[in-house]
Amino acid sequence: MITTQIDERGYYGRFGGAYIPEMLHANVEELRGNYVQMMGDPEFRREFDLLLKDYVGRPSPLYYADRLSKHYGARIYLKREDLNHTGAHKINNTIGQILLAERLGKKRIIAETGAGQHGVATATVCALKGLQCIVYMGEVDIERQAPNVARMRMLGAEVRPARSGSRTLKDATNEAIRDWINNPEDTHYIIGSVVGPHPYPDMVARFQSIISEETKWQLQEKLGRDYPDAIVACVGGGSNAAGAYYHYLNDERVRLIAVEAAGLGVDSGESAATSQLGSEGIIHGSRTLLMQTADGQIVEPYSISAGLDYPGIGPLHAFLIDSARAEAISVTDDDALAAALFVARQEGIIPALETAHAFAALDQMKYGPEDVIVVCLSGRGDKDLAAFSAYLDSDALPQ
Repeated sequence: MITTQIDERGYYGRFGGAYIPEMLHANVEELRGNYVQMMGDPEFRREFDLLLKDYVGRPSPLYYADRLSKHYGARIYLKREDLNHTGAHKINNTIGQILLAERLGKKRIIAETGAGQHGVATATVCALKGLQCIVYMGEVDIERQAPNVARMRMLGAEVRPARSGSRTLKDATNEAIRDWINNPEDTHYIIGSVVGPHPYPDMVARFQSIISEETKWQLQEKLGRDYPDAIVACVGGGSNAAGAYYHYLNDERVRLIAVEAAGLGVDSGESAATSQLGSEGIIHGSRTLLMQTADGQIVEPYSISAGLDYPGIGPLHAFLIDSARAEAISVTDDDALAAALFVARQEGIIPALETAHAFAALDQMKYGPEDVIVVCLSGRGDKDLAAFSAYLDSDALPQ
């Protein structure tokens, strides 16, 4: 059996670490030296659990999708992170990190966002705690995720556009790191996924592990067993997947399915299928798999989903896929759009475009009628209605 435990230097196998400029060393060391102890403090845990319950609305339901189950010929359950306050899993992590920032005496919060859900979740907890909030977002994503931009501004956040490169998530992350370098003393950077320098991948996974913690007792309650046969989750950086997998990482009875964005096709040159197209390298402070040229230049990713067009994956996921503990599946834009429409009309749930990739992967999987499959429904599709409307009006709509 492989071990998925992070080591003391922040590595999962050979992936992870902290590759940071000297200016950030003190900040990262302060966080690394305190986060486990703070998270284990009874008062921290009490406040964290209370906010998850009374503010976020947890536990999120584990819903048996009857019509999807009949269609696919398996027992399919949806972990309903879309029903959280703010509409996605991102709030689990931002609640935890804002409590850490408070205890570290930070007064200024920065964040990056792609689809906007992490930006909204960060703006939400900053409003809750009365802290300054600056969110970096790619100019392209600002345009295609306008509803979330409006929500962030309503909550008091300043949304700063990233105008370099592809003007998407990678570039927003670059701008946030530059800000942190220039403001190291009073600023905490709430990274939204299991990426970045150690301790962020481990810390974010721990905060998101509430997803699998609840799944275990919910399955026990419903089925008399606390594990599924497979867990399916979309992976850009991969925080919802890390949370959904966390308590099953070393349980080899459970298949872990990581679903990436193939964009216009894995070999089209317009894709974000990192596990198939990537190689080992360093991005945003950690060693992982990323899409890059032979001389180490980042290849610009593409996906219709603003939350999945990242050129790398978190080091935990790189390790899981490299060691064959997780299975990687890639899904095109068209298949994700078709899956979103299908789920909406089968179950009355409009999923986020990110989650739609996970649903589309069901068509590529093998399973039997007694298999229990949990799909992490990471977010709701309100923010993607413009893309869905264009699809409904297009010739691509299935008849």
